[in-house]
Amino acid sequence: MQLYNKLSADERRILIEEAGTERLTLSFYQYHQIENPQLFRDYLFLHWNEMDVLGRIYVAKEGINAQLSVPAPRFETFKTFLDAIDFLEGVRLNIAIEQDNESFLKLTIKVRDKIVADGLEDSTFDVTDKGVHVNAETFNELLDDPNTLCVDMRNHYESEIGHFKGAVTPDVDTFRQSLPLIEEDLAAHKTDKKLLMYCTGGIRCEKASAYFKHKGFKNVFQLEGGIIEYARQVNEKGLENQFIGKNFVFDERRGERISEHVIAHCHQCGTPCDTHVNCANEACHLLFIQCESCKEKTQSCCSSECQDIVNLPEEEQKRLRKGTHNSNKIFRKGRSKVLRFKH
Repeated sequence: MQLYNKLSADERRILIEEAGTERLTLSFYQYHQIENPQLFRDYLFLHWNEMDVLGRIYVAKEGINAQLSVPAPRFETFKTFLDAIDFLEGVRLNIAIEQDNESFLKLTIKVRDKIVADGLEDSTFDVTDKGVHVNAETFNELLDDPNTLCVDMRNHYESEIGHFKGAVTPDVDTFRQSLPLIEEDLAAHKTDKKLLMYCTGGIRCEKASAYFKHKGFKNVFQLEGGIIEYARQVNEKGLENQFIGKNFVFDERRGERISEHVIAHCHQCGTPCDTHVNCANEACHLLFIQCESCKEKTQSCCSSECQDIVNLPEEEQKRLRKGTHNSNKIFRKGRSKVLRFKH
């Protein structure tokens, strides 16, 4: 019985190309009390592996958070499977704005303590007492209201390449860092302003809105379905698009364009650019923004040191990596000292 991915990314890439089938990238989440996350995880893997579903999925006692790639001809089968699970029946599926057959190259389903690392003690407040969910049209109206404070619940490397006009973009590396920081910065406006939040697909706002209500914020709103659903509604209904730049996504695409604005810069030369890459040195793998010119000059590396390493024989590179973990620079997401024009 196969319960784990056995193919490498390169092997999977070949299979996808040989299949010649278009794939859909999508995401969904649902908070729900799951009694046995490991059993549920194995159940999902067995069925999704048969459907050729790929992606990164987290399961916890509090629910599920999933980013997936599904063969387009099997989408209805996949949806029927979800609908047969009581707490996932009719769950909103966020379909990506820009599709890529190689957005995911493995099926990875992990059991975690939480489906989003928020650092909160859920027993200390009512996590079901959430903010008001709003659609794209109402979100735009609230954005235009001078009594609204719009807050980006994502991390700095996400908002760096795209955000809503006038939004507060906390300079944080993780979601858990943003919650106390936002509370402190906006403490004077708990009753006289409307707090409007957004994130990629909505999941971070689900917990954050309940947290801020618990902390005394009286008028809390959140964008239903996040940026992904907002972009879909804007295109479908012909609404004004108030998002500028790219929406960062956590798959091989690393971003999908919501507007034509390029608001970020290459971290190596400073030219306008909003393309995230990972350093080609597997022992580094730093996430940063790199233009095509710098990519060619550095062989997709973040520094001359990493470039020296990637030019070594593969066996020598493996020897250097042996027994070590990736540098913690990967978690700085563009803050490494080797980058001259970092955010």
